[in-house]
Amino acid sequence: MGIEDDGLATAALGRVHSRQYHLVTRTQRPAMRLLAVVLLAPVLVAFPPSSSSLQAQGEPVATVSPRNSRLRIERLLRDTPIIDGHNDLPWAIREDRAAPHDVEAYDLRKRTSGMTDLARLKAGMVGGQFWSVYIPGERNDPAYVSQGTSASMPGYARVQLEQIDIARRMIERYPELVPANTASELRAARKQSGRVGSLIGMEGGHAIENSLGTLRAYYDLGARYMTLTHNVTLDWADAAMDAPAHGGLTPFGEEVVREMNRLGMIVDLSHVSPGTMSDALNVTEAPVIFSHSSARAITDVPRNVPDSILSRLPKNGGVVMVTFVPGFVSQAVVDWGRNAEAAQRAARQQPGADSASVAQAMDRWVAVNTRPRATMGDVADHIDHIRKVAGADHIGLGGDFDGITETVLGLEDVSTYPALFEELASRGWTDVDMRKLAGDNVLRVLEEVEKVSARLKTERPPSTKTIQQLDSPRP
Repeated sequence: MGIEDDGLATAALGRVHSRQYHLVTRTQRPAMRLLAVVLLAPVLVAFPPSSSSLQAQGEPVATVSPRNSRLRIERLLRDTPIIDGHNDLPWAIREDRAAPHDVEAYDLRKRTSGMTDLARLKAGMVGGQFWSVYIPGERNDPAYVSQGTSASMPGYARVQLEQIDIARRMIERYPELVPANTASELRAARKQSGRVGSLIGMEGGHAIENSLGTLRAYYDLGARYMTLTHNVTLDWADAAMDAPAHGGLTPFGEEVVREMNRLGMIVDLSHVSPGTMSDALNVTEAPVIFSHSSARAITDVPRNVPDSILSRLPKNGGVVMVTFVPGFVSQAVVDWGRNAEAAQRAARQQPGADSASVAQAMDRWVAVNTRPRATMGDVADHIDHIRKVAGADHIGLGGDFDGITETVLGLEDVSTYPALFEELASRGWTDVDMRKLAGDNVLRVLEEVEKVSARLKTERPPSTKTIQQLDSPRP
């Protein structure tokens, strides 16, 4: 089931559409679905914050009143609004039960059923957003139901174009969402109070269907980053949550990175294997991002970034945009999930076990093993660690709102970013470093990616290489 060592409950903390982990899917047998329901029962007990929240880098923190701290953060974020790396609102619109795919019906001027709307973006002091146009990588996902004999199978490009269409119509509908295809446009939008510079980020290289021409078409439609994989290993790149097939990137995968550099499309290394991360850093001429990942040294799951990769970011200039996925930021949540998975296996091995008896056993187990909640302090621990290993120039935020079914305590929606900055201020963070985190770092990455693109376009034409040419076995 491709989850490595993370466990069932950690999977349950992922996404409605099985985006982070594909362990519990809509096609699995009823016993698994029943167990998933048991494990998803809410337990509103907070896991205590770590002691590192009391100090930053070993230095005592001066006492500051909560009111003064709030005022400080409000001033800082007015001048330097948040630029977030990953929000799944376009998929939430597609999947909305009341009016699926309907941008007009999913009214952002009202409080939505999800985690994002205009009022909460304003309260969260968000000035820039990469809207993810995620599509599933699993070929049997319901998104790819047959559209007739003339439609391609499974339909990656079709669904990708539909998601780009949703994102573009959403941005066009609201004056508060300002289209921003360049760093200068993002910078200008960010300076306008109450406006959100809006960019599009693709999540999963399967969408290009092994075609560099398709990649270029997506760029022309507004895609400004592409996550090389999602949860499924591709013909040309290994994913973190799937079995490796290539040891990283194939020659065609390297050509994808080179063509992204030439286009001015940011290479996003969230979701990919450490081998793919390393290979991409070897090939790229421009800074990379991790649009929604955290530190593996703090929470040991495959979706996070190892220190060996973090230590290479100063040379590359890239940025890790720390995510708020509970199963990626809390080791306690991960360990609970692994223990729950072990309890499930034990229950299944009992004589005469069936789905009902397994569910009853898990009910008893959950009753005496309280499920922890990830906290804002956990997220701050990841930010602190990445600053320590990679430096303050290489951190950002990628909340993954509207792409998760459970949230970090204190970071429940897009209105809560200022609270995280208050936590960091209490740890001794300077205004300079917090401005970098808020968005200056990722804005710098976009500017540098554009500079590299301008140079490369004078040096080489669009690539016409194919996967057959580069990856076919040599005679």
